[in-house]
Amino acid sequence: MEIPSWQRASALVGTFGILLAACGSNAPAASSAPSAAQSAAASASSAPKQARGAGGNLNILYWEAPTILDPHLATGTKDFDASRLVLEPLADWDPSAKPVPELAAEIPTVANGGVSTDLTSVTWKLKPGLKWSDGSAFSSSDVVFTYKLMCDKTAGTSTFGYCDNVDSVTAPDANTVVVKYKTPNANFYQWGVGENTDIVQEAQFKSCTGAALKNCPANLKPIGTGPYMVKDFKPGDVVDYALNPNFRDPNKPFFKTVTFKGGGDATSAARACFETGQVDYAWNLQVAASVLKPMMDASSAKCRMVTAYGNSTERLLLNRANPDASLGDKRSEPGQGDSSSWPAGVKHPFLSDPHVRRALAMASDRDSIATQLYGGITGRPTCDVVSGPPPVVSPALKNSDVCKFDINAAKKELQDDGWIPGPDGVRAKNGVKLNIIFQTTTNDLRQKEQAILKQGWEQAGFGVTLRNSSASTFFTNTAPDGANKFYADVEMFTNSGDPDPTALFQNYTCDQMAAKANNWNNGGYERYCNKQFDALWASSKKETDPEKRDVIFQQMNQWVAEHVVDITLVDRTNVSSAASKDLKGLQPNGWASEMWNIADWYK
Repeated sequence: MEIPSWQRASALVGTFGILLAACGSNAPAASSAPSAAQSAAASASSAPKQARGAGGNLNILYWEAPTILDPHLATGTKDFDASRLVLEPLADWDPSAKPVPELAAEIPTVANGGVSTDLTSVTWKLKPGLKWSDGSAFSSSDVVFTYKLMCDKTAGTSTFGYCDNVDSVTAPDANTVVVKYKTPNANFYQWGVGENTDIVQEAQFKSCTGAALKNCPANLKPIGTGPYMVKDFKPGDVVDYALNPNFRDPNKPFFKTVTFKGGGDATSAARACFETGQVDYAWNLQVAASVLKPMMDASSAKCRMVTAYGNSTERLLLNRANPDASLGDKRSEPGQGDSSSWPAGVKHPFLSDPHVRRALAMASDRDSIATQLYGGITGRPTCDVVSGPPPVVSPALKNSDVCKFDINAAKKELQDDGWIPGPDGVRAKNGVKLNIIFQTTTNDLRQKEQAILKQGWEQAGFGVTLRNSSASTFFTNTAPDGANKFYADVEMFTNSGDPDPTALFQNYTCDQMAAKANNWNNGGYERYCNKQFDALWASSKKETDPEKRDVIFQQMNQWVAEHVVDITLVDRTNVSSAASKDLKGLQPNGWASEMWNIADWYK
């Protein structure tokens, strides 16, 4: 989610110096993408030009089916990626975590005058002559409209966090956009870079502002500036795209049509690419290494693995609100103020106890999950909720008790706090039993993760009921068994973010708690609130010294782990997909949508 750098004010990139090269410095850029991704990028840049529409149909398989094509209401990668073929931001992140222009003519910096020296204003120049897929002219007014749409609290957008500290987005003329922040912002690419600020067409969405947005027909068939346009969409099933005849590059895209199929599971998706070659691209192969590796290594394999690390962590969310169904409309609704001090009936009956959370963390076998299931191919163990770039990772967590698997320590934590085993082995205190409902998506690897965790938790004295549901419903804000409403005690999925972790950490602040009032779309699914953490996060926004910002991010990583706000398990490759051996032009990117450069794909 973003940053800058140059001279004194110029070297402000903070976290990791990633944008130094992009902003005119001679300092080396720290790449978060693997060398394979960089090689692919170099290959793509030297590839011969391809004729528009010469490639027939491109078959993409996402075993999590998209349910909406408006990224500002998206609750899962499936929706962001499906919309990215159509909608674009002003700029995106490349595989080395540097900003690259999309709708913008260039990247504004302090050096070129696009960013004010006090870091409160960013001026974006748009590419001339841009058109929407319906042939109408793209304008800066569309950008301003998008800002107002996503930043309207009554709209309940999932991208609202990117509006924080933004004072205004204005259009001095048809080809200029000015983003102003309320205070100096070292993360000044916050608004405008990345899929969370994709631009929608004002003419199409103008009758869908505020509360009307959630039921807008345009959410299912947005008009865009990207290489493709939606031909037909069956939510929860398939999106059919046709090429955009008004796309700005006359030689792209190569493929005339795209079928973005959803459904199935990760293993069948892998087989559809590696073994049968039925699809050209199979997404997110969260498949046990013992199953995946033989497919990859087979001499008859029709596909190759495409991977890239960024910041993508498999984590456990611990509900701070009470998910008891007897509460009716108040079920999982957050209270006011610090979540640990909410009254009984509102706060969670046992996860509000830090000793219980610590015991859960110590009984969670990260190493077995990473080695047995991910096999070093698509993931590695971690305790940091933000796993990259390297300067934000907390070195202190290497020796933290809550990051070590130790069943005896977990038992002692509970015993010392008065949680006594009953006849069934489940511990209880003051009439409350440690019975956990643990939910995640339906996926063979995730069910194996659940089994490993269940074994450790039960040994420590928890009762564990496992539950899973289809990703197409789990990643929505409407389903009772969905991640947003969180009608369970613990849930598991993967979280990812931009190179600058400000927006990701914001999800742990008090004003981001998901609730009925914000249509369950705010990012704080845990309903966590702590004023000390809020103050730490606020200090990261004010700090403009790069090294000092890194230290604050490390402290927030440490806070989330040691206060057991979440339990992070695995640092996953942000891209872990399979692509046909004939498919070229891909640039595996750990910092953007996997569809970010689909206009460059060809055979």
